[in-house]
Amino acid sequence: MVAFYSSALDGVAANPALPTPLLLRLIAFDGGGNGPPFQALHRPGLPEPAVAAVLTHPVLNARVQFATSGQADAEQRARLANDPSPKVRAAVAHGPEWTHDHRTKVRPLPDAVCWRLLEDPDPSVRSALLHSPHLAPLFLASLARHPNPAARHAALRVWDVLRPDERAALLEDPDPDVRRSAELCACPQDARLTAALLRDPAALPEALSRGFLNRADAERFLTEGVHLVELAANPSLPADLVDRLAVDPDERVRLAVSLRPELTEARRAAIDFTVTPHARDDVDWVAAGIADQDVLHRAATSAHPLLRRAAARSPHLPPDLLRLLAADTDVVVRTHLAVYHPDTPEEVLMSVYARLGGTFSAWMATGHPRFPREGLAARFADHPDGIYRQLAVRDPTAGPDLIERLSHDPDVWTRQAATRDPRLPLPRLLEALAVPELASSAGANPALPPGEMAVVMDEAGVPA
Repeated sequence: MVAFYSSALDGVAANPALPTPLLLRLIAFDGGGNGPPFQALHRPGLPEPAVAAVLTHPVLNARVQFATSGQADAEQRARLANDPSPKVRAAVAHGPEWTHDHRTKVRPLPDAVCWRLLEDPDPSVRSALLHSPHLAPLFLASLARHPNPAARHAALRVWDVLRPDERAALLEDPDPDVRRSAELCACPQDARLTAALLRDPAALPEALSRGFLNRADAERFLTEGVHLVELAANPSLPADLVDRLAVDPDERVRLAVSLRPELTEARRAAIDFTVTPHARDDVDWVAAGIADQDVLHRAATSAHPLLRRAAARSPHLPPDLLRLLAADTDVVVRTHLAVYHPDTPEEVLMSVYARLGGTFSAWMATGHPRFPREGLAARFADHPDGIYRQLAVRDPTAGPDLIERLSHDPDVWTRQAATRDPRLPLPRLLEALAVPELASSAGANPALPPGEMAVVMDEAGVPA
């Protein structure tokens, strides 16, 4: 009984048709000290009375959950910046860990709120802010001369935005960690700095892969046979040393060489390397040129699968390169298109869904604005694979009889999809509330009458 009503309550908490009075009743719920269900606090577009109730909620976890909601506006979350609990203020400072659709970026907190949090008396709040992935570049740049070394260190994340005098000051910073990190930012254009960093064990790997190398240092590492993967990635490595690393016995070294941006396709193809199905495809020079049409063309038209995978992560691919990658035989390339590109063709989205049904990438594919809807019932309602039968529910022309039939499907995901659909006849919807694996889906169905939502709350012990 407890599991059933807990599940149904979760569904009701997520129900987009939940009336405001019931939402307010649910938000006031203490949940046995845990607060209201997660779904109630991570709803998009919470009305002002609900936001006000969350801001003063007596259960700490409720305020923390709202502070980290990817569905809440930055200005709404900012209203918790003066919360009496440092745990809540830290949650506000760091911001959401995830959003409903990662194609949408989290808006940063207002600068004035960030400054207030940076001056918070609790160090965990200050640290959470400086480690937040959602800070505006100009705010980060404004920290370059902040008295707190951790704040100056955060400013290094936008090195290219800083003024020359700010960079110079950070290169002479009194804090050794800030100074070292600033030197690592500057070393791609400075051989002297690179040579000095190579003598620092903490900085050596990054300096070797990014810094402006003098030939003597490059030859020394090559002769010693250490850190060769990092050396192979260095943009300033002389061409003859690149050639030597291209035939190194270590396959990792040869793979690193094969990803160098200056190689011709013929030279790249001459290197003996292997790409595993799940090899990392975050190629630095492609990521840095994610909107550069020349970079995207070189990567997307390469025979190297890791370069094509890296290009497929760009939402800025022009139509010709999108068509090229959509026909790629590499399944990871097509998966990246389904996740990252706004104009991915329907057939690519369908192929990703069919191959990865039940995974995050499949969920992203079905949430894509170009994922097909019409005609799915006729194509898939009787498909032998439940992964496909679920799709029939997405068809706007599917009738109540079909939705009801699919709510009894042998595949549990298909049953749940049909149970969430507002076309499901009311008698079956009410029946599904009593089925453990369907209760949450039934509770989330927008066609569930408000009176039945209230009954779910009553049975779950939510005070009226």
